[in-house]
Amino acid sequence: MNKNQITGKAKEVKGKVKETMGRIKGDNADKAKGKLEQIAGTVQKTFGNAEEKLTDAKKNLERKREARRT
Repeated sequence: MNKNQITGKAKEVKGKVKETMGRIKGDNADKAKGKLEQIAGTVQKTFGNAEEKLTDAKKNLERKREARRT
């Protein structure tokens, strides 16, 4: 797991709490802000997932190159 995945998940949770509080209070602005924060968290987490996949692919490629040399 990388920093973007963790931060993104934290934003998702924070946004869900904010959205729920907006629903309880009947505050549409807080509800909308919570939804937006969830979306921002999802985007950041997805970026982190892609980043991790690229890092893993790079490591695998380097291992294959090293195996060919020996």
